[in-house]
Amino acid sequence: MNNQLNNNELTEPQVADQKNKQQEVLEQAAIEKRREHLKNESTRIIDIAGNEPNSALKCIHQLSVAGGATEATYVAIEQRVVADQDTAGAYHLALMAQNTPDLPIDARQLIELVVNKGDNDQRLALLKNLPLPPVELIKGQILASDDGDAIGQMNAYLQINPEGYGSQHMLGSGHADRIVPLSPGNNMNTD
Repeated sequence: MNNQLNNNELTEPQVADQKNKQQEVLEQAAIEKRREHLKNESTRIIDIAGNEPNSALKCIHQLSVAGGATEATYVAIEQRVVADQDTAGAYHLALMAQNTPDLPIDARQLIELVVNKGDNDQRLALLKNLPLPPVELIKGQILASDDGDAIGQMNAYLQINPEGYGSQHMLGSGHADRIVPLSPGNNMNTD
């Protein structure tokens, strides 16, 4: 029996170290591939937002499918929303901004767009889905609309949640409520 290692044989710790290094290289390559994919998707989404009117919802969908994007992508989508005065796009982008605070989006501007120019379904959805909605602003617009059904829904919601904390808070505190999806916008591009 020969217990000596040949010069080209590795010890167990050396083999383990080599495998770890190979794994790190593979993981880094996967990260770089994902980063490149996100850059390409971001470029494509920015192009859509910059050139297609009423494309905010399409861009938001593409962003969700891609699983993320560059800051410039979010800015381009926000600019498209504002340029088109797209309340449906503003609603969805505002929810994203509220749930991901480091996004370069002015959520306040988007929320005001929905409250001031949106319909009552959108306002009620904001009231129920934003973590901290502007209750008085939404309440004022719904009351001013003279829409009995919307006023009834708002009053029922505020009766069980007078502070207007969003559904996430209510679900976490034991209240049974559901996230209300926004009705499809009237300005969706169907080309």
